Amino acid sequence: MKRLALALAALFALTVSAEAGGFITPAEKRWAPFSGSLPVCDDPGVLSWITSSFGGKESEYWNSPLQIEGYDRIREIGFRANGAAYIPRRYCVARATLNDGRRHLVVYQVQEDLAFASIGDGVEWCVIGLDRNLAYAPACSALRPYVTRFLGERALTARY
Repeated sequence: MKRLALALAALFALTVSAEAGGFITPAEKRWAPFSGSLPVCDDPGVLSWITSSFGGKESEYWNSPLQIEGYDRIREIGFRANGAAYIPRRYCVARATLNDGRRHLVVYQVQEDLAFASIGDGVEWCVIGLDRNLAYAPACSALRPYVTRFLGERALTARY
């Protein structure tokens, strides 16, 4: 009888912990606001947000005239890559041409409902080589999908 009670208690503990982890159902099924539909990586609104934010940060905080003039080689490196139970995110990389003629990789995420006051989609970005305050260090890896963070720069820049 004790063994049966112990086995049932263990089974109950396992099922409760699996559901508490939240890895069974996608985030949009647990929270009504999430739909799972996000702008694509080359969406003009996303890229213009990155361009204006980068220019503002460079001029205001670093007293630098650098600005992004354009993007090419835009590609998605993950969609909901950390799992379906998390807030929907699209992970992207692009090559940006700056006004000094140099090119840098930009790693960015489009996140559902994570803009100011959770109104609209949020965009977090990082320009590799110009993350002066090391907010997403090393090499902007904090914005990459969890699985690819530790593959190194070569895995991200293989096509660049």
